[in-house]
Amino acid sequence: MRTWALPEYIEDILPLEAARIERLRRDILDLFRVHGYELVMPPLLEYVDSLLTGTGHDLDLQTFKLVDRLSGRMLGVRADITPQVARIDAHLLNRKGVTRLCYAGSVLHTLPSGMNRTREPRQIGAEIYGHGGIESDVEIQRLLMKTLAVACVRDGYLDIGHVAIFRSLVRRAGVAPQLESELFRAMQAKDLPALKELTRGLDRGTRGALAALPGLYGGAEVLARARRVLPDHAEIRTALAALGELSGQLRDVARIRCFDLAELRGYHYHSGMVFAAYAEGWANALALGGRYDEVGRAFGRARPATGFSMDLRELASACPDGAVKPGILAPHAPRDAALQRGINALRARGETVVVDLPGHAGARSELNCDRRLAKRNSKWVVQKLK
Repeated sequence: MRTWALPEYIEDILPLEAARIERLRRDILDLFRVHGYELVMPPLLEYVDSLLTGTGHDLDLQTFKLVDRLSGRMLGVRADITPQVARIDAHLLNRKGVTRLCYAGSVLHTLPSGMNRTREPRQIGAEIYGHGGIESDVEIQRLLMKTLAVACVRDGYLDIGHVAIFRSLVRRAGVAPQLESELFRAMQAKDLPALKELTRGLDRGTRGALAALPGLYGGAEVLARARRVLPDHAEIRTALAALGELSGQLRDVARIRCFDLAELRGYHYHSGMVFAAYAEGWANALALGGRYDEVGRAFGRARPATGFSMDLRELASACPDGAVKPGILAPHAPRDAALQRGINALRARGETVVVDLPGHAGARSELNCDRRLAKRNSKWVVQKLK
């Protein structure tokens, strides 16, 4: 076995790609900053009971676990930063009003989340806490579309669902938790025969509504059809009204490819609207997000929340290569004060200056320099490198 081989779906990031990812990280965080989002940096490790609190254990199977030798308690390596940010909002900041937070960092998954995806995404995202209205949903999705533009993603579009519709149907019908889980799986697979079998013991109205959900997929006309075929529950009316309002307010910045009322991603985690961003030519979703008002309650302080996250490494593949600008080669002369002043002045202007360490003249071409500092008439000047 090769001792230097990495685990499956774990990769090194080499200089050109690393530079592209880092530039994108800075650009996106600058975008978040000018929109009022404050940067937080949660730890890579937490106690498992805290790390998975409020997620309905959706992340449990994706989380690497180990025993803390100091406390003897079980630790987890974060598989998602969002629950950590919710904990920070609930327990550390403890603000009463609206709080906008953002983050960027590595997460680790026990299994890849999609085709050809890494198990170590570079997650970046933004969250709004303390506001439960449609206005924060609109703001966060507008910010998402601007983020895709910064990442050079063209022709992005949204798929949008709302988990409260399914939840209202099963809760009002008094469905037992085990059956609810089975219905959830069938709904995600859009398995109509399984839905028919599973709903056999429910009342006629609930059976019809659950059977209709997988077909409520398409443009804005789906919302009108949903109002006709679904029960007139207050929760359903509110959800459909919110989706309609969102459609109108995003028209100038985003194309909503479809509303999917059977989309229940993160059902035990999200509480309302859920969305995913896609673009032509991309097999996987570029961003995932939604409303998760219940997570703060799990931390002992109920706070409405909505946000999104994305993988920087995947996003960066859309950006131009942007090859690193060649640098300036400087001789190794640490006692030459004039040379050191010249190097410092060039670096202060943003130039890359590489000091040519002794004994490696034959490998200078690897240093990516197209100019050099040379002494002419007692002065150090920049010349083209032959």
